[in-house]
Amino acid sequence: MTNNDILRRIRYAFDFKDKAVVEIFALADVTVTQDQVVAWLKKDEDAAFVKMNAVELSSFLNGLINLKRGKREGEQPKPEARLSNNMVFQKLRIALNLKAEDILDILALVNFNISKHELSAFFRKPDNKHYRECKDQILRNFLTGVQRQLRPDDVTEYAE
Repeated sequence: MTNNDILRRIRYAFDFKDKAVVEIFALADVTVTQDQVVAWLKKDEDAAFVKMNAVELSSFLNGLINLKRGKREGEQPKPEARLSNNMVFQKLRIALNLKAEDILDILALVNFNISKHELSAFFRKPDNKHYRECKDQILRNFLTGVQRQLRPDDVTEYAE
């Protein structure tokens, strides 16, 4: 999944307007314009499409954590220059304050079942022998599950 696709899916699941996305960046002490957000949300084939880098997506996710959980005291976390699906998944888990059972319930909404042990492997440090890379399919299913949980009456699936 591209950084732009992740942003599109999160925005759609939470029903954030462009202005809200700008405000979420501001919560991470990052200034972006509404025009930048619109360019990131364009389809990849669109001439006005702008590719979002890892630092920008990481800043957005840090802002989402601040929005959902409140800003923590002291210095804010620095956005990562490289972002894996595992890191995106972890940041979303923190932002939504989810326990393993909650994530499994969200995945069940899209008929995607994994064990608690498989799930915990995604949140381990990469040098841990039980660490497992989070593939696009798992992150995509999780984001679709979040969408179904937050927008149960919306029968249309997010279209890529």
